[in-house]
Amino acid sequence: MTINEICNREVITIHRDEPVLEAAKLMRQYHVGSVIVIEKRNGRQIPVGIVTDRDLVVEVLATELDQTVITVGDIMAAEIFTIKESAGTAETIQLMRHKTTRRLPVVDNDGELVGMVTLDDMLELLSEELLDLAKLVRYEQKKEIRHRP
Repeated sequence: MTINEICNREVITIHRDEPVLEAAKLMRQYHVGSVIVIEKRNGRQIPVGIVTDRDLVVEVLATELDQTVITVGDIMAAEIFTIKESAGTAETIQLMRHKTTRRLPVVDNDGELVGMVTLDDMLELLSEELLDLAKLVRYEQKKEIRHRP
């Protein structure tokens, strides 16, 4: 299964020159824990950073900075890791583990943002697959009991 099949296509984005207050409002409005910072390049939306709810608390609220003056670009994590939409689930999990990140923007071959995959998405997928395997074991046991009383 590719990430293209499971990623969330409705990604909340923001530009780096927006105030962090706008990022917080977007997170509240859309009930998300992060926004992807994008730049327009040749008509494409290219991810260049990420701001999480934790960034807002640790970098802005805890330091009592003015949330109307500080911009998203001031606090965003500029080292952003992305995954291609053609990547498999194992590759995605490996990248998340290696880079210790819970969120990965999904990009096409040109680097344009097409979705987002999170640790929660991967846990949900894996738990469904494990449940399917457990059902298979149970089914085989019942089948054997029926055919070999």
